[in-house]
Amino acid sequence: MGRDDSKSKGTNKASLPQTPKTQKIAPGKMREEVAQELDELHQLVEKTKHNTRKKK
Repeated sequence: MGRDDSKSKGTNKASLPQTPKTQKIAPGKMREEVAQELDELHQLVEKTKHNTRKKK
């Protein structure tokens, strides 16, 4: 079976999804955004460690 090049299966199959303008981040703010996410993740890990120690 070969590939079918017909376009009738879907109109959006060949295009990539686009990011809405409201969700885009300025290039200068990218490092700040990543740092915030890493900090949130670190706090969540520490909180989980703290809670598991209390249960034992």
